[in-house]
Amino acid sequence: MRNIEMSSKIFALSLCFLVAGAFCTFQAHAQSSHANAAAGGLTYLTPGQPPVMIHPTVQASETVRAAKGSKGGKHGGGGGSSVNLYYHGGTGGIGVETSPKIYLVLWGSQWNNNDPSGEESILVNFLSSVGGSTWSATNTQYCQGVASGTYFCNGAGTPAGNNIVFAGAWYDNASAAPSHPTQSQIAAEAVRAAAFFGNTAAGSNNTTQYVIATATGNSSSGFGTQYCAYHSSTTSSYGNVAYTNLPYITDAGASCGANFNGLGANAGITIVEGHEMSETITDQFPSSGWLDSNGYEIGDKCAWISSGQGASANVTFPDGKTFPVQSLWSNAFNSDAGGCVLSY
Repeated sequence: MRNIEMSSKIFALSLCFLVAGAFCTFQAHAQSSHANAAAGGLTYLTPGQPPVMIHPTVQASETVRAAKGSKGGKHGGGGGSSVNLYYHGGTGGIGVETSPKIYLVLWGSQWNNNDPSGEESILVNFLSSVGGSTWSATNTQYCQGVASGTYFCNGAGTPAGNNIVFAGAWYDNASAAPSHPTQSQIAAEAVRAAAFFGNTAAGSNNTTQYVIATATGNSSSGFGTQYCAYHSSTTSSYGNVAYTNLPYITDAGASCGANFNGLGANAGITIVEGHEMSETITDQFPSSGWLDSNGYEIGDKCAWISSGQGASANVTFPDGKTFPVQSLWSNAFNSDAGGCVLSY
């Protein structure tokens, strides 16, 4: 197993969290927000709430990539560098999803007879098809049960799984969802979903994620300008619950992937959800899984690449269905130098 010493900045922040509590929490908050405000990654979106991992818009990603490129930076999407991901120790021993189980929640009566882009069907088909694909296999090089600071598992620990199961959809449409749901409201809906699906026993959410999809015209504040989606987790009597806030992606147009790389008007739906799914698999309870030294995850570093190595493309899954996806960061690529790949 190869371990590389963490940077002094990350070490100092970790020490702060252990020793000084609230003061250093504020310091880490300020540093993370400043470093990642332009192009996703670890962000404190709502005061008093856990951090979220935001998916950058196309424009934000292009701006950061252009700035890094002008300074001689390499491809790295939001991260803007070739720095690899390393393990951050997990939460209660959980850092990755070893047998990923995904639930989709269509939240609110606003969905009733109101799905102009057919996003529900696209999401169900995508999540039902992705398991076992060579694209999602990239997640499996990351693991838990290894020392914090580990860059390469090399067979140690327990890897993230590619046995992804789409476990069901809940049409929670008896009443309207909030017109612009807050982070805490989305988190509470994820906990309600855990109860609905019967995941209430201790440990039942250790390898599970809930995708909270809101209807057209019904997104959280910041969608399409600050972010395309985000994932996070919340505490509950059922344990920690991992969830994704997935707005109605086509509402944001080109900002969140419409016609990106010529992949079609609906390309952003699976590009964005695939990004969030893989990031939750490899960093289930942010940010204790696999991130780089700037707080970027497996998807952030490769977001919205339009040409060259790692460009977004249509990928065929094991059942023969084809979907637009972005590349994912592979530490193993290019003789362990790392890079964005569409298969592993």
